[in-house]
Amino acid sequence: MSGRIDGKVALVTGGASCPGLGYSIAERFAREGATVYISDIDEKGAKEASEKLNEAGGTTYALNHDVTSEADWDKVFNTISKQSGQLDILVNNAGVALLGPIEAQTTPNFNKQMDINSNSVYYGMQRAVEAMRKSGAGGSIVNISSVCGQIGVPGCLAYAAAKGAVKMMTKVVALETARQNIRVNSVHPGFIATNIQADAVRDNPDFYDEIAASIPNGRYGEPEDVANLVLFLASDEASYITGSELTIDGGMTAQ
Repeated sequence: MSGRIDGKVALVTGGASCPGLGYSIAERFAREGATVYISDIDEKGAKEASEKLNEAGGTTYALNHDVTSEADWDKVFNTISKQSGQLDILVNNAGVALLGPIEAQTTPNFNKQMDINSNSVYYGMQRAVEAMRKSGAGGSIVNISSVCGQIGVPGCLAYAAAKGAVKMMTKVVALETARQNIRVNSVHPGFIATNIQADAVRDNPDFYDEIAASIPNGRYGEPEDVANLVLFLASDEASYITGSELTIDGGMTAQ
């Protein structure tokens, strides 16, 4: 370990799925010395992820967590406070993609994506800001958005609405908390080889090949690519970065 976030306490939501962004972020944090709480609605998967990272030398804990439930958020923060006494890093990563053209969208699917991908970020930020202000030590909040929150992508109506909301909530909270040394940034991945990406391929086949072929870098990103960026934002190396949207997409949105 090089200890870039040594002694920090971090919460990563949606960390059970492997390959997945949350798992890779938790793994990277653990390697760099943080105590990591891995939360997920898949409690069994979260426990398996935690056990695997602990066997590799990390210090992690698994928490059952429905990110659409404010009661669950309170439970998670109370647990972290009792066990570790602080929270330095929050990564709002939990998400779901239910894709397809507008005529195939349903109101339940639209609302589900807003609840998981957008409302949960509000719940998490509100509680993290309170905890970080109380500690007086500041902290870093990283919200995982998407390139779909920056540009139009066919078949991603509800997903784009939620991820666009994440981008703007990030900027507002960054302005409200900058004087307390709480940094809030959003990360916007493009096509990354995760389980949720596999779901997108299944649900949105008409547009997938066309979009995938447009990546200038010539490959899909790996979860570790995103984890490296999130680690930087979580660390003191990014002490002057707040309110930013950082795109990691192999050049896709530069065209």
